[in-house]
Amino acid sequence: MKNNFPEDFLFGSAAAAYHFEGATDKDGKGVSVYDVVPGTQEKRTEKPEPGNLKHRAVEFYDRYRDDVKLFGELGLKVFRTSINWARIYPNGIEKEPNEKGLQFYDDLFDELHKYGIEPLVTITHSGEMPLYLADNYNGFANKEVIKHYEKYVRTIVERYQNKVKYWLTFNEVNGTVDMPFFYAGVSQKEDSITEKEMHQIIFNLFLANSSAIKIIKEINPELLVGCSTIQGPYYPMTSKPEDFLKAYQDNRDRLAYTDVHVFGEYPTYKLKMLEDKGIELDATQEEWDIIKNNTVDYLAYSYYLSGVSVDAEQIGTEKEGVRRAVNVIGDELNPYLEHNEWGWSIDPVGLRIMLNIAWDRYQIPQFIIENGHSQIEKLEENEDGTLTIQDDYRIDTLKRHLLELNKALGDGIPVIGYTNWAVMDFVSGTTGTMRKRWGFIYVDWHDDFTGTMDRYKKESFNWYKEVIESNGDKLFEEE
Repeated sequence: MKNNFPEDFLFGSAAAAYHFEGATDKDGKGVSVYDVVPGTQEKRTEKPEPGNLKHRAVEFYDRYRDDVKLFGELGLKVFRTSINWARIYPNGIEKEPNEKGLQFYDDLFDELHKYGIEPLVTITHSGEMPLYLADNYNGFANKEVIKHYEKYVRTIVERYQNKVKYWLTFNEVNGTVDMPFFYAGVSQKEDSITEKEMHQIIFNLFLANSSAIKIIKEINPELLVGCSTIQGPYYPMTSKPEDFLKAYQDNRDRLAYTDVHVFGEYPTYKLKMLEDKGIELDATQEEWDIIKNNTVDYLAYSYYLSGVSVDAEQIGTEKEGVRRAVNVIGDELNPYLEHNEWGWSIDPVGLRIMLNIAWDRYQIPQFIIENGHSQIEKLEENEDGTLTIQDDYRIDTLKRHLLELNKALGDGIPVIGYTNWAVMDFVSGTTGTMRKRWGFIYVDWHDDFTGTMDRYKKESFNWYKEVIESNGDKLFEEE
């Protein structure tokens, strides 16, 4: 197989503030949504309570220089992280930003550049909205929050425009329907949110995304902006036309968000659906124009798994095998794929399919900003006495996905880069625990708050280092 990775391809890795920074109340940081969500479901506490691993996380805030040195040794060309909104505006409503929070990210970006690592910054990752905006404004259900978001965007982009080229407005924004509090700060009880209200929340997020793009381009038109979504193709379970129709509809719904991000308007079937349901959005012509005229520069998405679609009339609520996958993709178990211990399908070919679907539809560059392998892991001793993780399973999964990405590049699809999830172990977004480990770097920290916080390179660390150094040639070696 030919190596199709261009010389400027951005091999990288990823994290996010709430997963690994910790220091939840240090240097003026306010309370974030994640500070009252011990796990990742909508069950919350009224205020931050002991037992939430995210409060300390893995202490990246205090250890970032040593950690970035490891990232440099790994050879990353790009590192995706997020800016914690509540570090900059503790409650979201302040007139002036918190200088200590701003200085931390100045120092972090400088440290990344010292090792030749390009930052890719998510403006606000899921769970990072200041809790004050969630509890007092109902998050993005309230258009007033867009104004506070715009102020925050302007502050950080003006500050970091010469240090950060690639920006993401939101993380996995299409997860909002399933987790409105965590993704959009909507604090009202989930079962009280009407269908009309949910569609308004989604519109408000589209408006916030485009408003942010408008601000960023006004500050510096050379900056590149995307918005992260969750993607993965749905396959029909059988060749029955009804299953194919359901898969078509599921794929169309998944891409509806990126349709708005790229084309600046709702797909006609969505407008027809709103009309048929008698749902009229609170949206002015000026707001529609903002969405139309401020679209993304590149398509950014998480790819973890694919789904299977079955004609809804054929599924009983108790049908064996039907489940809700944790990465916000409802599907049946695909009998042709492996599944990891969390029940997620492992589908490298699906990545190539997704890249082709998106290119045919949008004709703009793509950026795979999350993709990886998680497993329960325990340190073990090498023959030379060093501690490590023999994570051949992670190497295998990443290799197979990168080879399919390489095939997509051979298909003629422009891909900017790939930032796997994740660079190091930290508090998992799908369990709120340390037991689900994603990283190239093992962190000795556990759910019972025991451990040293020491960092150890896994076997995959050395493998990915060679992949980057060889610009992908390592992938084609016979093992």
